[in-house]
Amino acid sequence: MFLLNFLLPVLLAVLLYAAYTFNRFVKLRQRLANAFSDIDVQLKRRWDLIPALVETVRGYAGHEHQVLAEVTKARTAAMAGPAPTERGELETGLATALRGVFVLVEDYPALKADRNFLELHHGLVEIEDHLQKARRYHNAVVRDLNTLRQTFPSSLIAGLFPGAAGREDARYFQLDDEERAVPRIDLGGE
Repeated sequence: MFLLNFLLPVLLAVLLYAAYTFNRFVKLRQRLANAFSDIDVQLKRRWDLIPALVETVRGYAGHEHQVLAEVTKARTAAMAGPAPTERGELETGLATALRGVFVLVEDYPALKADRNFLELHHGLVEIEDHLQKARRYHNAVVRDLNTLRQTFPSSLIAGLFPGAAGREDARYFQLDDEERAVPRIDLGGE
């Protein structure tokens, strides 16, 4: 009788812990999916802004075809890329191509003062800020999920229920901050 009174509560505690941990895995996987979605939204906003930026610059610097073609090519590649965590290199290429556009703008003072260009530039800076916040949130969720998967005893639950915990560690959305940053340029009266 004593053994039954002792084992039953221990077994119940183990089952409750397993259920609690399983639910934590599910919640973190859902947060991770949401974080992917947030990054996708910001990337889409940036992709949508780029054609207007290219057309505005083309109006002033139409003979700079190579720079503008690089931006268009990088945008197309990034849009066709896989999930956000695997887009790092493609997005870095797009950021580098955009940097080339802003370097080009330095040679055209009238473009730097153009209202449309200024609005597009400010919009791009705002999108980059939102993208950075979304990336930070995503990486925080990845950290929490991976920590839970790798620590004992939750790692046992992860092994028993790989559908909830993920079959492998989640991947960070990493880019070199220098490559990701929106270039700061002097636009005259700012």
